[in-house]
Amino acid sequence: MQQETRTTRHNDGLFAVGSPVTHWSVQTSNPVQYEIRACENLLDPENSTILEDASGRGGQRRFVVTDRVVDSLYGDRIRAYFAHHGVDHRVLVLDDGETHKSVNAVLQVTEALDAFGVDRRREPVIAIGGGVLMDIVGFAASLYRRSTPFIRIPTTLIGLVDAGVGAKTGVNHNGHKNRLGTYFPADRTLLDRSFLATLDERHISNGLAEILKIALIKDARLFDLLEQHGADLLHSKLQSPPAIGPTPADVPVDQRLAARGLHLDPATEVVERAIQGMLEELQPNLWEKVLERVVDYGHTFSPTIEMHALPALLHGEAVAVDMALTTVMAEHRGLVSGYQRDRILSVMERLGLPTWHPLCTPELLGEALRDTVRHRDGKQRLPLPVGIGSAVFVNDVTEAELGAAAEVLGTLASGVSR
Repeated sequence: MQQETRTTRHNDGLFAVGSPVTHWSVQTSNPVQYEIRACENLLDPENSTILEDASGRGGQRRFVVTDRVVDSLYGDRIRAYFAHHGVDHRVLVLDDGETHKSVNAVLQVTEALDAFGVDRRREPVIAIGGGVLMDIVGFAASLYRRSTPFIRIPTTLIGLVDAGVGAKTGVNHNGHKNRLGTYFPADRTLLDRSFLATLDERHISNGLAEILKIALIKDARLFDLLEQHGADLLHSKLQSPPAIGPTPADVPVDQRLAARGLHLDPATEVVERAIQGMLEELQPNLWEKVLERVVDYGHTFSPTIEMHALPALLHGEAVAVDMALTTVMAEHRGLVSGYQRDRILSVMERLGLPTWHPLCTPELLGEALRDTVRHRDGKQRLPLPVGIGSAVFVNDVTEAELGAAAEVLGTLASGVSR
C-alpha cells in the first residue's frame, strides 16, 4: 500500500513534507525599495542631503570611495563637506577607467572597509564617481558581510541615467564585460547634474548613447528632443539655463520654469524621460527573471566589441556602434525605413557618437552573438527597433546577416562617423 504523503504548514512559507519528514519547502520574498533623488549642489556644506540616511539609521562615520579623476576635481570639496558636518570619514581613491574594473578593485574596497571598521547597517558606504566606480563599490557592498548599504552619487552622465538607477553591480573578468556581479541596488542614488559641467564632451556623448537607447526602443518624444537639441545638449553638458527673474536660485529648475508658465527645459526633460523610461523597464523585472528586455538594445554585440577595443572605446560608444548595426539590420528586415535609419545615424553624429568600428567583422560579431545566446539562456532574444520608439525581439539572426549589415554600415558610416 502506498504511504500517504503529509504536508505540514509551520508558518507562512515553511512546509514540512512527509511523516517522518522527507523534505522541507521554504518560500520567502525579499521586498526591494530604493530611492533615486534629483538634487542640486550636493557638496555645498549647507546641504545635508548626503547625510540624510533614507532608513533613519543615522551614524556619524562615513566611508567614501571615489576615483582619481573625481578626486582631482572634487576631492577637497568632498573632504571639506564631511569635516564641516563633523563626520569622521575616510576617502578611498581607486584607479579610474574600464581597465581597472576588476575583482582586485573590489577586494581593495572590502579590505579598506575592514580597516575603517564600518558598521554593517548604520554607516552606508558612499560611492562618488562614474558607472565603473559605482559598479565596483556596489559589488563590494553586496559581498561585504553579505550586504552593506551604500549610496551612489554619479558624476558622469552614463552613471546618472544608466548605471546609477538600476540594481546591477559587476566587474570585468576573464576578458568579458561584467562577467561577475550581483543584483544589489543602492539605498539611495543622488543625482546632481552640476557634476556634468566638468566632463569633457566625449564623456557627455558616452552617456547620451544610453539616452538614445531609451528613445529608440520606447520613447519617440525623447528621440525628437535629441534630434532637435542634441548638439546643444552636448555642448552645454546638459546644464539647465540659469534662473530668470526674482525666483530664488535654490528652487529646483522645474519649479522655477513652472513659476514662469514654462515647460521643462530640454536638458531636464531629456534626463527625466531617460531615467523614467529606464525605470519603467527595470522595475517589473529587476532580477531579470524575464530575459526579453528592451533595455538590452545596443548590448548584444557591444560588450564583446568594447572589451576587444579597450581602451579605445568607451561603453556608450560601443553601444552606439551596436545600435547603428542593428538599425541597419532592422532596415533590411523592413522594420525601419531608410528615412528613419538616416535620421538615427544623423542623431548619433550630432551626439558625437561613432556609428562603425573596424571590429565589426563577421567573425567577432558571430562570437559576440554566441556569447549573448549563452547569456540569454539559449536564445538570441535580440531587440531590434521598429520604427523609432518601439522594438521587437528576434531569434533568427544569422552570421551572414551580420556580415551583410556590417558591410552596409561601413559604407554608410564613412559619410557620417567622426
